[in-house]
Amino acid sequence: MVEERKTAEPRRGGLPPMPADIYLAKPVKRIDWRRLFFIFLGIALFAVVYFSPPWHDAVDPMGKHFALTREGKAALALFAFTIVWWVFEVLPIGVTSVAVAVIQAFFLIRDPKAAFTDFMDPSVWFIFGSLVIGMAFTRTGLTQRLAYKMLSVVGDRTSMIYLGCFGMIAILTLMMAHTAVAATAFPLFMAVYGLYEEDSVPTKFGRGLFTGMAYTCGAGSIVTLLGSARAPVALGFFKDMAGREISFFELTYYMLPLGWAMVLMLWGLMMILNKPEKKTIPGLRERVKALSARLGPMKRTELLTLVIVLAAITVMALRSFIPALKPLDKSAIMLTCTVLFFLLKILTVKDLEEIPWNIVLLFGGAMSIGFCLWQTGAASWIAVQWLALFQKAPWFVFVMGIAFFVLVLTNFIMNVAAIAITLPVALVIARYLGVAPEVIMFSSLAAAGMPFMLLIGQAPNAIAYESKQFTSGQFFMMGLPATIMIMVVLGIFVWIIWPLMGMPILAH
Repeated sequence: MVEERKTAEPRRGGLPPMPADIYLAKPVKRIDWRRLFFIFLGIALFAVVYFSPPWHDAVDPMGKHFALTREGKAALALFAFTIVWWVFEVLPIGVTSVAVAVIQAFFLIRDPKAAFTDFMDPSVWFIFGSLVIGMAFTRTGLTQRLAYKMLSVVGDRTSMIYLGCFGMIAILTLMMAHTAVAATAFPLFMAVYGLYEEDSVPTKFGRGLFTGMAYTCGAGSIVTLLGSARAPVALGFFKDMAGREISFFELTYYMLPLGWAMVLMLWGLMMILNKPEKKTIPGLRERVKALSARLGPMKRTELLTLVIVLAAITVMALRSFIPALKPLDKSAIMLTCTVLFFLLKILTVKDLEEIPWNIVLLFGGAMSIGFCLWQTGAASWIAVQWLALFQKAPWFVFVMGIAFFVLVLTNFIMNVAAIAITLPVALVIARYLGVAPEVIMFSSLAAAGMPFMLLIGQAPNAIAYESKQFTSGQFFMMGLPATIMIMVVLGIFVWIIWPLMGMPILAH
């Protein structure tokens, strides 16, 4: 029965009664001063940089001048504005990404067609395809099946669940791109978290689980050529400038101990920063056993999904070894999975509407600001200014200075672009200091794989954010000690471990 609305007593004069709640005070919305502060801080930083007088040229060791054009300075202004709005989430991060292209158009920083076309870049579609794969795994039940299998092995201790999840991520990145790994593992981790906390409220365990997922995707991806696109680019530059080719197995020989050392260190860091509220999940083994039995035998849709995804991974992996497959674009391969999912009715239109477009737009904006810095010359100007500071430094300071620059830069723009901007300049300066090109290349490549401060640094960061277990500000604060740890571990490898493994450090 519908409840009748209470009314006040009739007033004199026979006027109709008024609803009683009209006399209740309406809640007053409080002004979010913090949000307003960061909105205007971003605008102020843009104005200060944009309207400042022309900046001096950057000069490399060869005497070549790199002028910072009006467009380049405007790109730096946009860069400062975007970082503030992204980190402090004054708008949904996807909407801030749209603002990136809008500002480029209004302030004539780049042609609007270029600024908006970046949102349709193949890399953005690769992320879209990865997200669809993750959704297919969830919808068919494959995610739960894999999660239950893993948990039955690692047990009910939350510390070991951390380690099992992170180890699985690192193994997968040996064979497939870290973005695809993150998209595939995300729903699996959501299933694991559902056994820890039935509600999706943020917890320390949830924050550690998903932050660790993003971080170990990066750490694992440096080990082989299959983990990301940055390694083939770096090796291409190295071959052109150093005159020798680094093989698949030589790359893995030097990167495997570093990558796995970082995975273990990140596990320890998560146990410190995000120590789970519960040491164990009581009765986990029994619950997992019962839930696994409830799933029954593998269904047709699960088998189809698994075959489609494994076929795509195999083709992407074979591109590095079979010349005939090299022209195939990895985004097209990934999107083929999307088409097949809908063709075979594994997914429906309703699933398409549930794609996290906020994340897709975030990476569209990241591509747009990255290309903006690159094409206007702003990124090269920054690189030359920074690297010129180390042209008379001791070899170790020089190598670590380059690695740190790449590490910071790759948090803001594509790691492929960070390598393309930094490595050629660094290899030129290295000749003057007598530093071997190998140590420059490997340290830069390692740093480029681990952008742990900003969500836009790599796709796994943004995918992990979809868990709603942390804010972008919390991610940034966790990324600071993780970044310091990267530099310390990398420094040990550059100074001690890699030379013991036979890596040349000083040029002969």
